[in-house]
Amino acid sequence: MLLSQIGITPDALRPSSIDETPRKGEMPRTLVTRLARAKAEAARDQIANDHVLADSFVLAADTIVAVGRRILVKPRFVEEAVASLELLSGRAHRVLTGVCLLTPDDRLRMRVVETRVRFRRLSRADMEAYIAAREWRGKAGGYGIQGVAGGFVQKLVGSYTNVVGLPLAEVSMMLAGENYPVHANWVQAADADAD
Repeated sequence: MLLSQIGITPDALRPSSIDETPRKGEMPRTLVTRLARAKAEAARDQIANDHVLADSFVLAADTIVAVGRRILVKPRFVEEAVASLELLSGRAHRVLTGVCLLTPDDRLRMRVVETRVRFRRLSRADMEAYIAAREWRGKAGGYGIQGVAGGFVQKLVGSYTNVVGLPLAEVSMMLAGENYPVHANWVQAADADAD
């Protein structure tokens, strides 16, 4: 969905099922870098024998929420989601996304993008309603800014799309830097609208 905003439609999606558990003492930047690279390499391995896709660009990312050195994982249970909201309430946190691009000639490009977010103080009613809405499921830090939790954000410094899960400005620059035709679909879309 995010890539389509900048006119990119992937030829294929290859989700990888890697263990996203932080290693003991692992710092947030190190974690997102390691996970993005592991996801990209797993996807590349999945297409290695596919003659149509083998020479494709492979893009992977991983996003986490951190408060200081503490990494807030994707909550699995309501109690974990509540604990995340209580921690984020009325304070600033960081959203970090590691982006890994593997080129058709096997070059690797990595980038970590950080956005600072501040939540307003959340009432018990805010938290209960958000938990009941179930938007927290599968979300780093237990929230998605593109949904109801957008109303919790008091201040954001950095990339909004990074908080959603993929920093589009940085991704488009990485792709363009490797001669991927980022702008090609923009012209095609304009021509289609003109018809």
